[in-house]
Amino acid sequence: MTRTTYRGLVALAALAVVTALPGTAGVAAAGEVPAYRTADGATATTGTPSAADAPRLTPGMHTDSIGRGERKYYAVTLDDRTSAYFSAVVAPRPGTKVQDYGDQLAISVQDSGGGTCGPVAHPSFHSGGAAYPIADYAVRRIGADRTDCQKAGPYYLVISRKGTAASGPGSWPVEIGYLTEPALKGGTPDRPGDGTWSSAAPAPPTDTDKRDARGGTGFNDAGSVAKGVWQDRIRPGEARFYRVPVDWGQQLNISAELPNSTLADSTAGAATGVTKYVPNALGLSLFNPARGAVRDNNFVSYSGRPAATREFTAPVAYGNRLHPTGAVSAMRFAGWYYLEVTLNPGMAQYFPEGADLTLRVDVLGTAQAGPGYSRPTGDFSVTPTDRDMADRGQPAQGAAKSGTLMAVAYAGIGTGVTLLLGLVVWRVVARRKWAQGARGAGVASVGPVAPVVPGVGLPGPVVSGAVPRNLVAPEAGSIPPAGWSEPYGESGRPMQSVPGQSNQSGQSGLPNELGQPEWAGRPGRPPEVERSSATRPSQPSQPSQAPQLSESSNSSHVAEASQPSQTSQASASASASASVSPSSRTSQEAQAAQQGREAEQFGPSQGW
Repeated sequence: MTRTTYRGLVALAALAVVTALPGTAGVAAAGEVPAYRTADGATATTGTPSAADAPRLTPGMHTDSIGRGERKYYAVTLDDRTSAYFSAVVAPRPGTKVQDYGDQLAISVQDSGGGTCGPVAHPSFHSGGAAYPIADYAVRRIGADRTDCQKAGPYYLVISRKGTAASGPGSWPVEIGYLTEPALKGGTPDRPGDGTWSSAAPAPPTDTDKRDARGGTGFNDAGSVAKGVWQDRIRPGEARFYRVPVDWGQQLNISAELPNSTLADSTAGAATGVTKYVPNALGLSLFNPARGAVRDNNFVSYSGRPAATREFTAPVAYGNRLHPTGAVSAMRFAGWYYLEVTLNPGMAQYFPEGADLTLRVDVLGTAQAGPGYSRPTGDFSVTPTDRDMADRGQPAQGAAKSGTLMAVAYAGIGTGVTLLLGLVVWRVVARRKWAQGARGAGVASVGPVAPVVPGVGLPGPVVSGAVPRNLVAPEAGSIPPAGWSEPYGESGRPMQSVPGQSNQSGQSGLPNELGQPEWAGRPGRPPEVERSSATRPSQPSQPSQAPQLSESSNSSHVAEASQPSQTSQASASASASASVSPSSRTSQEAQAAQQGREAEQFGPSQGW
């Protein structure tokens, strides 16, 4: 497949992703209301009519369905330290007919004896017969003020659906959330006293610059918003979800507004049968981080003029859970609070192509320290990252995907850096090992250039196990040049090279046309040495048995010699020692040491 084809597929995939992104539903056709989007990675389960074979739930998100008149059991195992919150979101298909208050859920937690742990939640509809997502939770709470359901052991989440003929016989999808709240390190804070905060709602923000919000279909893809004025589009029969971070000690003041309708008093409006009044036209529901309802029946009517529905909460406090009022009790922990804005299907007579929605969000008060959980919990806290996402209006689903991609990106960068550092370390270690070998007994197979000493030929890459052919054999008993690999053997004799061994560089080492060797002028190379016998220092006489190296224009070979006797070897050593003056030997030693330092400094030859 060609690269062009790949680019085409990528472009199509990107287009598909963009059209499916949360918040892009507002640009779709007016009649296309998207369905509720469940959590990514939610576990599918099937509740049972009997507790005896109920499926076991673990903390996280689960999906199921429930029919009218059904009751389903789910098994859980709870300890005696953490509180557990079990939420249920039922989301009938958009356009489903329901009966207000008649169609509802019942959510409760029961112990193994059938006793109910706390109040039973009853989320229901309030939009004049149109379905939209409804939610609430049931709680098994650990507390000194409680006596029921405090022991560790088996418990059951029980969800039932009450319905009327208006909703039909079909099943509705239900999303189940299981969330735990850690115990506190210290004692439980007291309930805030009455009069510690004012219930009178202040004026909402009046910023003239409206920022674009991207509402989602539910809790999982809710659009993030922060303090300020936001705008979005909403269609008749649609529910749009948003979320805002609220920290300990803070209050939330919000309003959702519709503009006037241009069809209310127009000729076109009269021709299409526009009425003057729609009850339960615009709804605003508020849920806490565990999806418990703070307020879920705040609807206002509409008659063609601007309309607004508002909500003002109590300050977030751990002790609010002890308050008898549900709207205050639900403001019991910090985290993401969710707004659900609902537009009645009957509003199509005023806004057939959708309406402009304005959100005014205000977070009041200074964030305070939390109650001190025994372990970290991201669900009941507000982080700088949360505030940043809210300020940028990033949807919840997009934030999760972005976090995953960033993790992968950072992991990739970290892996690359690690590999690069590994290569650098390997390079340094290799060079140090080579330098140690040059000073010691070993030389690499294609190692450093052999050093030049008086009486020795031109240098070249040293071939392991052999004396380079362009080197004249040193005198028996003399000091080995730096960089040689034990060339003298145990008895002090020069070692024999392999006949026919050539210089791996392919150069003979002879002077070029200018009278200079091929390597002349290279950085770090030994100085030029004349190969003329006239310029060589006089060689001391050697025993006839010692091997000699001879040169020719085409090839070189080593003359084989018989082994000298121990007496002749001693004589040769004495003769060589006598013919070399101390000053000359000192000069040779210094020059050899200098060549060894140069080999260590400049490292292996170009062929390494």
